[in-house]
Amino acid sequence: MDDRPVILLAGGDHADVVEQEFRARYDRDYRIELTHGVAACLDRARALVGEGEQVAMVASEHHLADGTAIELLHQLPSVVATARRVSLVPFEYFNDSLDELRDAMTRRDLDTYVILPRGPRDEEFHTALIELLSEWGWSVGRPVVTVTDLVAEPGDRNAAAIRDLLERLGFPYRSLTPDDEEAEAILEAAGPGAELPVVSTFRGQALSAATPAAVTEAIYGGFDSIPDGVIADVAIVGAGPAGLATAVYAASEGLATVVLERDAIGGQAGSSSMIRNYLGFPRGISGMRLAQRSRIQASRFGARFFTGRPAARIEPGPPNEPEHQHVHVRGAQLCARTVVLATGVSYRRLGVPGVEDLVGAGVYYGAATSMARELQDRDVYVVGGGNSAGQAAVHLAKFAGGVTILVRRASLAETMSDYLVREIEATPTIQVRTRTVVADGGGEGWLQWLRLQDLDTGESTKTSADGLFCLLGAEPDCTWLPEGVALDERGFVLTGRDVPRDAWVDGQPPASLETTVPGVFAVGDVRAGSMKRVASASGEGASVLPLVHAHLARLRAREFGA
Repeated sequence: MDDRPVILLAGGDHADVVEQEFRARYDRDYRIELTHGVAACLDRARALVGEGEQVAMVASEHHLADGTAIELLHQLPSVVATARRVSLVPFEYFNDSLDELRDAMTRRDLDTYVILPRGPRDEEFHTALIELLSEWGWSVGRPVVTVTDLVAEPGDRNAAAIRDLLERLGFPYRSLTPDDEEAEAILEAAGPGAELPVVSTFRGQALSAATPAAVTEAIYGGFDSIPDGVIADVAIVGAGPAGLATAVYAASEGLATVVLERDAIGGQAGSSSMIRNYLGFPRGISGMRLAQRSRIQASRFGARFFTGRPAARIEPGPPNEPEHQHVHVRGAQLCARTVVLATGVSYRRLGVPGVEDLVGAGVYYGAATSMARELQDRDVYVVGGGNSAGQAAVHLAKFAGGVTILVRRASLAETMSDYLVREIEATPTIQVRTRTVVADGGGEGWLQWLRLQDLDTGESTKTSADGLFCLLGAEPDCTWLPEGVALDERGFVLTGRDVPRDAWVDGQPPASLETTVPGVFAVGDVRAGSMKRVASASGEGASVLPLVHAHLARLRAREFGA
């Protein structure tokens, strides 16, 4: 039996070249099938889906005997929504077709377009294809080579949270039940009386009664390994885009850099299925890939990551030691001359009791991309009108039978990027209900229904629902910060000229990203007045480095003067 995923080709005048390029590179891992024309390709796609085959990609010559690639790829989602769609354009037609291709991309009729190779080793051509196949393999297919095993009973909520964590971290894993033959050795390694879920990590550990925090700490190393008596140059609290950018630039400039993260490295952005407006990624990049690459980049420069426990407090070091801060987590302490707060924000809770009781059983806060495959042909709802909600809806629509976005405002355009609004409008399985909220919900062990209320009429309707993803606004968690750090009325950290004048020193405000505590900075979503976008968070993470250097220089001057 050939269980390779299928790459389906639609050939025209250059069918031989198209087939040769794909077979030469991808025939080992994918089954390459060539068709001719729009109708033949759609018919074969239907047959493959009917046979239970996985179609990873459909790549079509731009001009076909009975139509164009755009016409074919526009119809494809109604047959197989998860396949990646590529238009292959001969060089001689590219200039005349460019406007048409750009319009098609705007309408989301295709994922990308590439020029057909005109010679050997066209790596730009294959890079575009490999990026799409990699994204398909992670979000739709299952990894063949894994590094982590998870043993749990079906429906275990804690196991679902661990799966979501591993997806966000980019760790390929295998999910087993206790009855699976492969689970026997894992349970033995966990020892007598091991409690499910059990996780076997690539480090050789077998965690009994595993939790997401225990798993992430096992992967990256525990706080117990923080060396005593060592003072880092910069401690970064939070490993979302802002914290990761700070880590990359700080470590690359030779600063001793440590990063503390309570959850998954990547923060909320790490759960985004596809970010299309981030500089330098014209075909988009998943939040997981962006976080994974940033973490590896920072680590190669020497940054150290400690995960699994939240920061509990910050306080000055003792007066008889060089000036620095103590950052405390449960059971450990880290010393650093400067601290960068990059803790981001959390999604607000719905506050509906029947819904809150089912968190992890059909109800999720965040994108929870790992659950998308489990909701094949189901009815799914997304609450929220920001970019994260839009990205989640588009991703879920590739699997679910129908996706409904619920927003309190009159339109998505008030809070969502235009490219996402257009993508949602172009996806027939997504509908938007404005001025609507979730009033109630419930089910027997799993979400089964919701009651939706129209804010204008007050009318409520009950509807069946198999999944609810809540991506509601943003709330900072700054209650653990010392009183000396000034916050605005919503709890965001004030910096620079935004801090109260009575906190200025000698009539001068703190530096632009500095808080009211000297040497403690804030970047990204946790900072009052920030843009709340991935790119701006990364920019602030990089921009704080000159301020950190300046503070370190002042500390050295004082120490030298003493």
